[in-house]
Amino acid sequence: MARAILFDLDGTLVDSAPDIHAGVAALLVEEGMEPLPFHTVRGFIGNGVPVLVTRVMAAMGMGDDPARHADLCARFIERYEHDPGGLTRPYDGVAAALARLDLPKGLCTNKPEGPTRALLAQMGWTGHFPVIVGGDTLPVRKPDPAPLHEAVARIGGGVVLFVGDSEVDAETAERAGVPFLLFTGGYRKTPVADLPHDAAFDHWDDLPALVARFTGA
Repeated sequence: MARAILFDLDGTLVDSAPDIHAGVAALLVEEGMEPLPFHTVRGFIGNGVPVLVTRVMAAMGMGDDPARHADLCARFIERYEHDPGGLTRPYDGVAAALARLDLPKGLCTNKPEGPTRALLAQMGWTGHFPVIVGGDTLPVRKPDPAPLHEAVARIGGGVVLFVGDSEVDAETAERAGVPFLLFTGGYRKTPVADLPHDAAFDHWDDLPALVARFTGA
């Protein structure tokens, strides 16, 4: 029986794509370039800021200079940490579901810890997530299983559920040997049937009853 639950953040608890797109657009304008379309940047989300910036640089033909990449990453994180949630919104039903889930809760996200904590504070969710493993907490990020293992250890070990929305989350859970609940309304590109998962849900109203199946509640 599961005794705790961990969540991904972007595409799972919140739709942060508008803010991420705005941050990327601002960087490109500073570089004297035209912003990328929203749907293009949305497709780059999920593997953390370094991969996001790598994909943006490739799409814009900016080359692969490590110093430029590091500078763009630092500027994006600074901007996003200052205003992480101006356009970000929770998915419908998230707040009620978090209130109903009477289990220890934590986050395992590829978003850096600073912006993650800033966004949680802005959403009023800091108290829900005493355990946070971000994209810069360890030297590696999801889909490496180490961040999820770390989050499981920090929340007390045992059987822990992981809730996410993407191919990255599904692979992370599978490699970590952690039961995975797939939110189908996020940034996933692959058909649900093609992703490894223990259960799936379309709306956050359905999650508490689904979790109860794994906890015996």
